[in-house]
Amino acid sequence: MSDETYSPPEIWTWDADNGGKFASINRPVAGATHERELPVGEHPFQLYSLATPNGVKVTILFEELLAAGHTGAEYDAWLIDISSGDQFGSGFVAANPNSKIPVLVDRSGDEPRRVFESGAILLHLAQKFGAFLPEDPRERTEALCWLFWQVGSAPYLGGGFGHFYAYAPTKIRYAIDRFAMETKRQLDVLDRHLAENEFMAGSSYSIADMAILPWYGALVLGKVYDAATFLSVHEYEHVQRWTKQLWAREAVARGRRVNRAWGDPAGQVRERHAASDLDRS
Repeated sequence: MSDETYSPPEIWTWDADNGGKFASINRPVAGATHERELPVGEHPFQLYSLATPNGVKVTILFEELLAAGHTGAEYDAWLIDISSGDQFGSGFVAANPNSKIPVLVDRSGDEPRRVFESGAILLHLAQKFGAFLPEDPRERTEALCWLFWQVGSAPYLGGGFGHFYAYAPTKIRYAIDRFAMETKRQLDVLDRHLAENEFMAGSSYSIADMAILPWYGALVLGKVYDAATFLSVHEYEHVQRWTKQLWAREAVARGRRVNRAWGDPAGQVRERHAASDLDRS
């Protein structure tokens, strides 16, 4: 049945075969599908993730903390293969009942503490180490505003534009137009702000930059959805400037490689258990 003639039934039922590329990992219920405990390494922080934009946010912060001299931020990063359903194992669901990457288990205290949702992980670590969250009250507030802006806005880019433009089994003009418009509006929001500020919080590099970069920075560099021409990303010159400035940071480059399981083999570090893992080509 074509989209033009589809009429929703009175009661929706799940068609497991209707979902395109991600049909095998999406379902309308929560909870574990199998028993599987999470591995635990030797470091204070155990990260279970994949190098999607949400996962990269956290590994960038860990690498930035270590580069800044916070030796207590050593971490193990375990690969969660979402295409194989690792996120539905009992151990992962216990750490994140929402079954999404990334999830952090903070073992630095007396009792392990789970932290799920990427924005919450960034805030947890920034507060714990007193780093990358500005002390100046105005800039701190700006950083938090932009952090939560990203959390609320990126689903329109990824689950909206990215899905319907790049992954949906059929091209639906209404959906693509709707989310392309919203994505360009968001890029314009960023571009206007970065025209007057070096970083998202102002003069301070913060977790807000780390949250936004893997989504919108990758987009304007043409690294996601093969949509740079379609969205005319060259128009956003201030986002381009900011992206290139941050992309050149060594810690950002290191963080982008952690838990990567696709692309150039030289850029893949499927698991990270020591700094030397990132020194291998």
